[in-house]
Amino acid sequence: MPTFNDINIKNWKESEIWTDSLWIIHERDKTGKHDGFYHGNFVPQIPHQFILRYTKKDETVLDPFMGGGTTAYEAESLGRNFIGIDIQKELIDIVDKKIEPKTNFSKLIAGDSTKTKTFEKVNEILNSHKKKKVQLAILHPPYADIIKFSDLSGDLSNTKSLKEFLAGFSAVLKNTIEVLENDRYLVIVIGDKYSAGRWIPLGFYCLNEAQKLGLTLKSIIIKNMAGNRAKQNKESIWRYRALTSDYYIFKHEYILLFKKF
Repeated sequence: MPTFNDINIKNWKESEIWTDSLWIIHERDKTGKHDGFYHGNFVPQIPHQFILRYTKKDETVLDPFMGGGTTAYEAESLGRNFIGIDIQKELIDIVDKKIEPKTNFSKLIAGDSTKTKTFEKVNEILNSHKKKKVQLAILHPPYADIIKFSDLSGDLSNTKSLKEFLAGFSAVLKNTIEVLENDRYLVIVIGDKYSAGRWIPLGFYCLNEAQKLGLTLKSIIIKNMAGNRAKQNKESIWRYRALTSDYYIFKHEYILLFKKF
């Protein structure tokens, strides 16, 4: 039986855990502290599922691309410790004001996740709470340069080439793996992009970077992009453009699950 979660397997038929590789999520969860103010947020159902399935209460979740705090709020509501990193200090300040951990700790770091010195702070936090490693890492990086999130040089959305983006993302992965406990899990949520008339498979490139660093691929989950804010009320326009050209409309993202041995 799994030793990495608190699921009561005797009541497995009533479990809320999704076990299929296709996730149709029609609407983002807007309950609790989730307000979707930040454009780069992913749907809360994703971290909710992975925190429940791959951690126990009082274990620690790490998010090196914290953004608007989606994973932070899910970790808090599910009784997990949380460490979040974001290069934009204003986001750290916004989320920090909303976090109110009662029994678990939630620590936020304004820093560049490609830098080892940022993860020195992660280790300091773990040591101060008598923890050695984190038990789950959830990474939702920028999809290269599709959306520019800041003017900061270390922001991966400002990389000038695919090679530069993958080098930066690999550095984040390497740092994250260092603080992840053996036999535990790392999740990457990523989509693809178009550039100069070509489909750029960011998901597969990121998968390759993770495997090069020794992570073992456990699952590839396909998530629909219904209700994506960038495409809301523009379905007809996108369909017209597709019909007058030679491409298909993005309707999915990848959720890549890895295990560290």
